[in-house]
Amino acid sequence: MGGAGVGFALGCGRDSSTGPSAGPAATATPTPGGTSGATCAVTPSETLGPFPSLTELLRSDIRENRTGTVLTLTIKVVNASAGCAPVANANVEIWHVDAAGNYSQYGTQAGQTFLRGIQTTNASGEVTFTTIYPGWYQGRATHIHLEVKIAGRPVKATQFAFPETVNNTVHGSGVYASRGNNPLSNLADGIFADSLSFQLVTPTGSPASGYTATFQVGISA
Repeated sequence: MGGAGVGFALGCGRDSSTGPSAGPAATATPTPGGTSGATCAVTPSETLGPFPSLTELLRSDIRENRTGTVLTLTIKVVNASAGCAPVANANVEIWHVDAAGNYSQYGTQAGQTFLRGIQTTNASGEVTFTTIYPGWYQGRATHIHLEVKIAGRPVKATQFAFPETVNNTVHGSGVYASRGNNPLSNLADGIFADSLSFQLVTPTGSPASGYTATFQVGISA
């Protein structure tokens, strides 16, 4: 199931056809400084995709033995029904492919657990992961999966993307270069085509120094 060049576009599809649900002062304008665009809105929901984690891995550094451009990723969970107040004590899990387009725990990587992890939000509603910039696989734009649970109950499953300009810069360097650029744009990917500004992260940095990014996840609690 889980190898480079295998496209599961249908398995990573949207949960519903509705767009993002706006809270007070909602905006879809991307903001500078390595942040996501939506300042106060319920983030669009997506399916978990075909490669959700099979075990719970509580950790902040999820790289293990995977090499690539370092990405320091902060996830901020907010309640869009309460003026985007931070949500503390929520479990946030992320997972994504390595530079070669492989997910751990599936296929040829069945015995591996790289690039998966869970953390619990602090009083500011934030967790921070150390990972690598994701590669890509056929049929999908470059992306990261995310799920939020509160008291064990799933409250949001979504995905987020990166600008093609940053993707191309990263994927043209280092361990990514042998595969080259992702041929599928964000707007050609059915996940992001109708709500990209709510699911786009614009990181700051460079392949040499690494990147920093923040993604705000709006839930209705």
